Amino acid sequence: MVSLLGPGDANLRTLEDGLDAELHVRGSQVTLSGPTQAVTRAADVLYELIAIIRTGQGLTPETIERVLHMAEEPEVSASEVLTQDIISSRGKTVRPKTLNQKRYVDAIDRHTVVFGIGPAGTGKTYLAMAKAVQALQNKEVSRIILTRPAIEAGEKLGFLPGTLTDKIDPYLRPLYDALRDMVDADSVPKLLTSGVVEVAPLAYMRGRTLNDAFIILDEAQNTSMEQMKMFL
Repeated sequence: MVSLLGPGDANLRTLEDGLDAELHVRGSQVTLSGPTQAVTRAADVLYELIAIIRTGQGLTPETIERVLHMAEEPEVSASEVLTQDIISSRGKTVRPKTLNQKRYVDAIDRHTVVFGIGPAGTGKTYLAMAKAVQALQNKEVSRIILTRPAIEAGEKLGFLPGTLTDKIDPYLRPLYDALRDMVDADSVPKLLTSGVVEVAPLAYMRGRTLNDAFIILDEAQNTSMEQMKMFL
C-alpha cells in the first residue's frame, strides 16, 4: 500500500487530482465512490498501477500522470507500455514512457525500415539507439552505424576549422551522448576503434556496404533527395 500511495501520500494526491471518483484509504483497502463511469475508470487506473508495482518498478507522480493519460485509450494497457524494458545499463533501464513511444519501439521490432517523425525531445533518436544496443547485445546485428547530415543552420562542413574529426564532432555529439548513456563509458572507445559502432556524417556513407548492421539516420529531414535515396 505504501508503494501505491507514495511517500507522504504524494501518489494519492496525484490520483485524486486526476480522477473524478473519490478515493478512501483505510489500512490496506481502497474504496472508490462517485459516478459509475468515474469509479470504473479509477479502478482501471489502480489495477494498472498495481501491475506496475508487481514488476518491481516504483511509482512516481510522473508515472501516475502517464497512466491517467493512457487510461483514455481503451485499447492499450498502461502497465504494458511502462514496463517494457529495452536495455539496462549501470542501474538505469530504458523503456517507453508514452503510448506513441511504445508504438515506435514496436515498429522497430516489426519492420526493416522505420521513419520516426515528431517534435524535438520526444525520444526518437534515444529510443532508436536503445534498440540498436539491444540488437547488438542479442547478437541480432554485428555492428551499429550512426549517421546524420553534417549540416546545421546552413553551414557547410568545409567552413569549420580543424581536422575531419574536429569538423564533424559537433554534428555527431548527440549520437555520442546517447551511446554513452547506454553503454559503459570504458567500452565506448573500444567499440568505436573496432568498428562495432561507427559514427560518421552521411556524406561519408556513399558507396559503403552495410550488411548485418543497425543503421540510424538522425536529423533525416536535413538530407537532400539524393542523400535519402543513397541511404535507403
